Amino acid sequence: MPIKGQSMSEDELRVKSGQVIALRLFDVAYEIDLKLAEELWAKRARGVSARARLVGTPPKAVSFGVPPLELELDPTTLELSSGSVVATARVRLYDFGIAALALRLSVKDMTWSEFTRHVNETNQAIGPTAVTDIWNTLLAQLSDLLREALHRPTTVPLQEDYLIAVANEFGEAITAEKLQQRVDLVPILSGRDRPLSEGARGDLLRQRFSYYPDDLAVITWDRALLYEPQGDTDVADVLEIANAQLLEIRVYDELLDDELPRMHDLVEAARRRTNLLASRRYARLARRLHTLVAEVTELAERVDNALQVTEDVYLARVYAAAIGLFRVPNVSAAVDRKLAIIRETYTALHSEAEGSRAELLEIAVLVLIALEIVLSLVRH
Repeated sequence: MPIKGQSMSEDELRVKSGQVIALRLFDVAYEIDLKLAEELWAKRARGVSARARLVGTPPKAVSFGVPPLELELDPTTLELSSGSVVATARVRLYDFGIAALALRLSVKDMTWSEFTRHVNETNQAIGPTAVTDIWNTLLAQLSDLLREALHRPTTVPLQEDYLIAVANEFGEAITAEKLQQRVDLVPILSGRDRPLSEGARGDLLRQRFSYYPDDLAVITWDRALLYEPQGDTDVADVLEIANAQLLEIRVYDELLDDELPRMHDLVEAARRRTNLLASRRYARLARRLHTLVAEVTELAERVDNALQVTEDVYLARVYAAAIGLFRVPNVSAAVDRKLAIIRETYTALHSEAEGSRAELLEIAVLVLIALEIVLSLVRH
């Protein structure tokens, strides 16, 4: 689609090769045993599996906490408004309980207008507002095959989606700067044909990155446009990992949102019942809260360490921008505040339990003293 004020012409820029990647991430379990999942996949599905790595980045430049397990799924036919297309499918499993499904639609010899339309049609067919069960069907098949590797499976999984448009080769040599001058990137990034205000356009185009003159990454909250002449997938992989981290942090946030009112009710119920077993009830509650804090803290650290970018400055900038755009630090801070409340409650309950035990011991000592006095009087 031409830039505002530019007319259509026969020499419209053509995308010779590229792809559209639709991501849908699900929180499927508390934890996934990746080694067992790989064994189950090899035994039951006999498909291709591999431990993921960033192909275009030196290994010492990035560090995975635990490399995710990538599984190749059967191709899937999608119905777009322009006709049926076949998409390749794969899933990446992260040890902290996330399954990241990806459908890839190949792009061959399209004008920029056709490419933009193809991206938006894909989103309409399988995006967050689409009426389709393709994602749930893939997830159900995967869960059936790998059920034994899922620790504490999630009954109603939370999910995140993301759409990535990738141009690998154009019909002519073009730099990232010339590309931005030649075509309008906004309709792909916004999904809207209607012109946007200058402020909205500026927001969509704010996060732009280039390492070489002829590559470009433009990322937004729910979409990204990548120009990758070398065919590298590192930026797309980093965007997926950032989405996986966001989803898992959201899971913790909702878990704690449910737990805080329940915790308050249990504490109040325990305090209303004043008897000799109060200390035991306080101790049980304290242990439960301590276990919850320990579990969430441990998994949050694993999520934070899912990917560490060290020496690759470009990839580090893209990753940091994605984490900021997806509001991961904000959600993480909310989780930390709720954990702090639970820790304080645990400390208070622990103190009350200790106080109740001390009172019980004092009462026992007084009873024994009184009993000794009574026995002494009886003997005399």
